[in-house]
Amino acid sequence: MIRKLLAGGALMALSTGAAMADYSLTILHTNDFHARFEPINRFDSGCGAEDNDAGKCFGGSARLQTAIETAKDRAPNWLLVDGGDQFQGTLFYTFYKGKLAAEMMNQMGYDAMTVGNHEFDDGPEVLKGFASAVDFPILMSNADTSAEPLLAGAIQKSWVVQKGGELIGLIGLTPQDTDELASPGPNVSFSDPIAAVQGEVDRLTSAGVNKIVVLSHSGFVVDQRVAEGTTGVDVIVGGHSNTYLSNVSDRAAGAYPTVVNDVQIVQAYAYGKFLGELNVVFDDEGVVTSATGEPLLLDRFISEDDATKARIAEAAAPLEEIRQKVVAEAAEPIGGDREVCRAQECSMGSLIADAMLDRVKDQGIEIAIQNGGGIRASIDAGPVTMGEVLTVLPFQNTLSTFQVSGATIVAALENGVSQVEEGAGRFPQVAGMTYAFDPGAEAGSRVSDVMVGGAAIEAEKVYGVVSNNYVRNGGDGYEMFKDAANAYDFGPDLADVTAEFLAAKGPFTPYTDGRIAVKE
Repeated sequence: MIRKLLAGGALMALSTGAAMADYSLTILHTNDFHARFEPINRFDSGCGAEDNDAGKCFGGSARLQTAIETAKDRAPNWLLVDGGDQFQGTLFYTFYKGKLAAEMMNQMGYDAMTVGNHEFDDGPEVLKGFASAVDFPILMSNADTSAEPLLAGAIQKSWVVQKGGELIGLIGLTPQDTDELASPGPNVSFSDPIAAVQGEVDRLTSAGVNKIVVLSHSGFVVDQRVAEGTTGVDVIVGGHSNTYLSNVSDRAAGAYPTVVNDVQIVQAYAYGKFLGELNVVFDDEGVVTSATGEPLLLDRFISEDDATKARIAEAAAPLEEIRQKVVAEAAEPIGGDREVCRAQECSMGSLIADAMLDRVKDQGIEIAIQNGGGIRASIDAGPVTMGEVLTVLPFQNTLSTFQVSGATIVAALENGVSQVEEGAGRFPQVAGMTYAFDPGAEAGSRVSDVMVGGAAIEAEKVYGVVSNNYVRNGGDGYEMFKDAANAYDFGPDLADVTAEFLAAKGPFTPYTDGRIAVKE
């Protein structure tokens, strides 16, 4: 029979056969790829050809191509989806924006993806170009793009695909605070994820779709809330928090899948290091009767597809001169691990904050604040290339200087630690000051012992601060900086400042010095 389904605002006519018992679907998924088209090392940064040939590298589009093709071959019905944040992270994005991501995703045969916050980093125009280039729908249920001419009609709230004669409803979800995390512009508004998902579930199920998959770039914590707060969702394919779920690794944050309110929640870390593979069985009523699987590590045992490898090498050619330039040397690895830099002092955070403060210390600036979410990788020991620095700091942020009161600085720190349990990127790495916080206390009352230059901070005193232009303009919840006095947002690129600071130190030995204390 023919069912007409309203999917994402468009009528779709899909034919379905009689429902089959024990319908099996393999959901292949990626998330937070962040332009890692080439292989990565164990620090999620670049991995050279010699190390790749020696079997020391992971991921890369060529391995991902092979893994996807192999997984499709062994699945009776497959669905290939992405949990968002294809954009940003390496020189490939800086140079090509979304064009290379669109090319690779089309080649690999994705069925759909959701919008990550980084898809908005360069505003609606670049996202529009990407949406126009891909052969699959881009989904986002909890955002209204109707007032943005570039995106109106380009992004759907949900979609329906047909696999093996069965209809699968797909719903997109993006962070509710994307307006703080990126640059969507004034014409795009974001709403509560639970209400948005439930609205689309109700619409799809009323049209006869009884298998629902949410593609969520909202983080593992929010995904669990959505699972608990909705009915009718079968699977949530996550992203944003770079969560590794596994049944075999002691480093996993939970089981694969993690089950909440009978919803199967999966996520596959980040950077193309894994391909998620969830095998789901549904009964006649669309109820999940089993869900098993495990993320596949894309290591040396996964061969690289020759044609894809050659295409990425071709795309990399214009980037080589920039990224191969050695700018410094590290005596030891500099730690930029996401889980550390978003929860406590990390050596990369201290380095970047010190570099910022050093650059502007002769301008009456006393304090530096760098959001942990802006730190995207570690650097291993040995020669440090500009490409490595740009992988750590890929966002082309510039230094911003401004003046605020001590009370405002404390409010900023409270914002920074307010979501530490979620691994939020607003966590403040600092220089020129020290502070303590209690993660077990109520958000808004966690910070104490704030010292500037060795003296207790004074609420009424005005301090000079340096940060990046993203934070200064209210990103990551730092709204208290938007109207700061004497703001100047057009300083040098943060990556250049960090590279020059590293170079001036000779062989750089990373450090943490207790500037951030975590109270137990």
